[in-house]
Amino acid sequence: MSDTSHSEFDRLTEHLNEAQRLLSRHRLVENLVNRQEKPNHKLVESIVHRQNLAELEALLNGLDAVDTARILEALPEEDRLLAWGQIREDRLDAILLLLLDEVREELVNASPNQSKKVSLSAFVLREGRLRQVKVENKADLASIKPIWVDLVAPTAETRYWVGEFFGLDLPDPDSLNDLEASARFYLEDNGEIHLHSDFLLDTDDEAHNIAVAFILHRDILFSVRKQELPVFRLQRLRASSQPHYVTEGKDVLLDLYAADAEYSADVLEEVYADLETVGKNVLNPELTDDAAAQVLAEIARSEDLNGRIRRNVLDTRRALSFLMRGKFLSVQQQEETRQILRDIESLDGHTNFLFGKINFLMDATVGFININQNKRVSKLTSISIIFMPINILAGIGGMSEFSMMSKDFNIDWPLAYGGFLVCSALIGWATYHILKLLEAREARKILEGKGGRKSG
Repeated sequence: MSDTSHSEFDRLTEHLNEAQRLLSRHRLVENLVNRQEKPNHKLVESIVHRQNLAELEALLNGLDAVDTARILEALPEEDRLLAWGQIREDRLDAILLLLLDEVREELVNASPNQSKKVSLSAFVLREGRLRQVKVENKADLASIKPIWVDLVAPTAETRYWVGEFFGLDLPDPDSLNDLEASARFYLEDNGEIHLHSDFLLDTDDEAHNIAVAFILHRDILFSVRKQELPVFRLQRLRASSQPHYVTEGKDVLLDLYAADAEYSADVLEEVYADLETVGKNVLNPELTDDAAAQVLAEIARSEDLNGRIRRNVLDTRRALSFLMRGKFLSVQQQEETRQILRDIESLDGHTNFLFGKINFLMDATVGFININQNKRVSKLTSISIIFMPINILAGIGGMSEFSMMSKDFNIDWPLAYGGFLVCSALIGWATYHILKLLEAREARKILEGKGGRKSG
């Protein structure tokens, strides 16, 4: 290894150690502050977090993209996600292209990292690749010829001047969910194609269907949504890394729908894995009520996620069918659309199978809960039977009889009552064993009956 390589390796190691030190100190102070019972510990925690994260942000954003990518790959998953959140939005795509495939997929599918200040992005074709251009005003738009303009949680002012520049009305992303189903896909008199589709967003907390408005205007695709989505970031990465991956706005639109179907398939695989784990817990004969409650919660989450996936692919199918019926696509784009529809059709079988498996696991879990309740009722019944002779004896004689015994027969009352307790215990012991003997005899009869049927 040359001296230059040694120097670069030592420099990268130094930066990695510094990042690990900052992350370790951040988590250590966080744990210490959380143990405090002082009223102002939340304020102290906030100050300490800002200080440590500010140093980490300065470190990562001060390095070039290659060094930042190598540091992210070397960090454990939890620290990697925290460090990823400190990188500036304008550097994210360049860094993602340099990461290993598994790390890139993990970060793309992580909680969306979108700065509130960066709400408008324009994309142009350069040497057959999609390139993002920074846009802050009309002058920036006037100097480029975009094929895709992407707006994430834009302000009313941003929507106004972008719409004024291109000659169209951009919808408010907060009102996209209020549209009637019949008004989600339509063609304007001036040739604008409007599509309002749902895209799946699966996070650690819960899954969402995010509404996205698409407008095809003068061969330019406009997209408006409330928050960043992994599907959009994944499509940008592919189009920027592969030459001639897209050539116009319709290509971008179709690739977004294809990426959405692929993302839904990946989430379905996670549902399969989660239900496999749930199934092992359900088939455990020692399933407790607390464990059953957790299983039911996991089943409910899987059912909700499976339902959202089904709704998502149904919405995508409707949008693609609208484009096909309207004859807006070229021959090659129509063939690509048919392939996406075939992929979506294959997902329908998986969602139907998962619904059946979810229903089975739900019924099995409820059955185990009923079995546990029956066991408790059976125990209470056995206890009642055991003490029933004692209750009858006490009811027939009454306490006065034992008082008479101590008075007429000169038996001390401690002996009289003690003898009663001993007899009661013997009666209860005998009743318990008689019940066990009867249960064992009944079980033998059942086994002998099954053995007789098999031999016959």
